[in-house]
Amino acid sequence: MNAIESPVTETESRSVYFSCKDMQSYYGESFIVHGISFDVQEGEVLALLGRNGAGKTSTLRSIARMDEPQVTVGEIWLDNQPLHNMKSYEAAQLGVALVQEDRCIIAGMTVEENLILAQIAPPKGWTIKRIYEHFPRLAERRLQEATTLSGGEQQMLAVARALARDIKLLLLDEPYEGLAPVIVKEIERIIDGIKKQGITTIIVEQNAVAALRLADRAIILDMGQIVFNGLAQEVLDNEELRHEYLAI
Repeated sequence: MNAIESPVTETESRSVYFSCKDMQSYYGESFIVHGISFDVQEGEVLALLGRNGAGKTSTLRSIARMDEPQVTVGEIWLDNQPLHNMKSYEAAQLGVALVQEDRCIIAGMTVEENLILAQIAPPKGWTIKRIYEHFPRLAERRLQEATTLSGGEQQMLAVARALARDIKLLLLDEPYEGLAPVIVKEIERIIDGIKKQGITTIIVEQNAVAALRLADRAIILDMGQIVFNGLAQEVLDNEELRHEYLAI
């Protein structure tokens, strides 16, 4: 199936900051992602959407160079650097941060200790003070044991911990999963604030409408292939497309 693509806009004519070229990923001998290619501009927010099993999380893990899935064919570039040749820690050092669905909060440490541990030394931009300005709820709970936070607060901490590393690319895997609507709104506000800081972001989210409200562009995956690549607003406006590939 040929992917639906939007016309090139003036914004898209800027130089590419991140790109995947013919990327394929697999678990064992089972292919999950089948030769996908897409670009992201610097400071852009991309919503990566699709039904369960479409290959969204596998795509994020491949970008972050996690052990599974593995990329067998293709190239991944960030700021003119080849991620496809790197180990996960090397990609992290370059500025790739994956906030996983399970959040990976470190038990036995306070909120502030979690942030300090994640922070590069010395921080270039995202100091603890600046993080607390963007996450006032974390500032209120800075001395609290991190795993005792609510689910929404733990999600805030996971995102804040990624920012503490002065990242170039933020990968968010299901940031709204299991959160009450009022907390989703607060996480949305935080991600929108990150967007205004010019941080390039790829967000995977089952709550497609919420993700599309934040995103500049959207890609829809179906069975590991791209079936739509265009403006987020186009997906919001296209009921047939949403029904067929997102069941909304």
